[in-house]
Amino acid sequence: MTMNQEILNQIERIKTKLISAKNADQYLKVFGADSHKYIVGKTLTVAEISQFEKNFDIELPESYKAFLQHIGNGGVSYDSSCAGPFYGIYPLGKNINELFDETLGHLKAKCILFPNMSDEYWDNLTKAIDEDDISDDNYELELGKIFSGILPLGSQGCSYIHGLVLNGEFKGKVVNIDIDRQKPKFTFEATFLDWYERWLDEIISGDLIIDTPSWFGYGMGGTAKDLLQSYFSAQEFNAKKDCLNAILKKANLDIEILNKIEEQYQLSSGELKEIFLQIMTKFDYERAYDYLVTYTKENLLVVLQFVFWYAKDKSADWLETIELNIGKINNEETFRFCTYLLKEIDMDFGYLIVPFASYENENIRVSAFYTLGQLKNKAEYLDTFVLGLNDKSNTVINTTLQALQNIIDKKLLVHYKNIAEQFPVEQDYILVNLNHRLKDYNLSNTSILNIDIENFENSSQKEKKKWFRF
Repeated sequence: MTMNQEILNQIERIKTKLISAKNADQYLKVFGADSHKYIVGKTLTVAEISQFEKNFDIELPESYKAFLQHIGNGGVSYDSSCAGPFYGIYPLGKNINELFDETLGHLKAKCILFPNMSDEYWDNLTKAIDEDDISDDNYELELGKIFSGILPLGSQGCSYIHGLVLNGEFKGKVVNIDIDRQKPKFTFEATFLDWYERWLDEIISGDLIIDTPSWFGYGMGGTAKDLLQSYFSAQEFNAKKDCLNAILKKANLDIEILNKIEEQYQLSSGELKEIFLQIMTKFDYERAYDYLVTYTKENLLVVLQFVFWYAKDKSADWLETIELNIGKINNEETFRFCTYLLKEIDMDFGYLIVPFASYENENIRVSAFYTLGQLKNKAEYLDTFVLGLNDKSNTVINTTLQALQNIIDKKLLVHYKNIAEQFPVEQDYILVNLNHRLKDYNLSNTSILNIDIENFENSSQKEKKKWFRF
């Protein structure tokens, strides 16, 4: 069987799968489906495709040309895109200037991007364009150099697009690109049609029918069984990680796969062990629970993260663990996830947060006051809030002022007055938030400077008293 026949067979599969995918996603839950609605426009003729190639002195990958000629071109999505990953596939020739000024001939130039390029390579490639004094002309030239030989295929939203490599060793592969110049991420499929068919397969299987963006194409494709087999056969560490991260993105795992995941968790170590634990937490929290408790001795942060990401409704299970480990928390990320879980528990957890209000790390203090401000009984922690109002950090003062919303207590006025004296002009929005708090006392950052705090009585409170006395 020739390659051409293989492509034609794949085309027929894709036509059938487009119908199946639309039926599987009747409520258009797949990211971007409510925009493209699984519509594909009319096909292009060989002559039309050839004319495009002639205009730009390029030769499109055979797989992509087969799509245009036998499946369709354009549709109803963003910029008339047809059904496809994210917001679909642009009509041929649409948005070719999205990455660079094509009048300079960059589309036919050699593509210098490749899979698994190093951070150092990418940094060197983008170094010149990030210079502050670069001219507009040189900026366009540098853009063209970075993204040369890539045809924009479609939008993923914000600054992200997918593009098609037009030449070189990786001709025909799809690459995910951030126009704001994060390092590109190549898809794992060899051709455009393989990438497109995988998208349909994951809709039909249900993996992409979710309520959140899927970031399709940023990881490996295949069934969980195939991915696990690839994990066992992979020699390189990063290849093993790719397999496990792809399993993590699945919608469901059967018990046979979960049994193997648990077995590998027990046999593994380091980063791979953590990914196995993450998979178990996502797909079988009860199975993972004892392992999570044990793993707090190795890395409390990842345990708190996994529970919050996949089982936040089980946060109460972790109160005792948090209490036992609270004194060991010494970095802001661990503390932040600790507060995330505590806020999911319907209880007063302020006693666990108060010690962090005077912590040396500024970001931890900010997080502590923000968290105390979420408590229903935050008025009981007035003395701690006073510490925040007198903190040496403007950010902490600001956060504390925001946290004191709906707390009206005369004891706070002396500290509010001190802030007004300390900040005669606006700094870091402190006066904005101070005036929000003073509004409850019918005061402002200027009027509070002239009052006798000891003898002050809020006029609105006096009116309230008179009404009840009457």
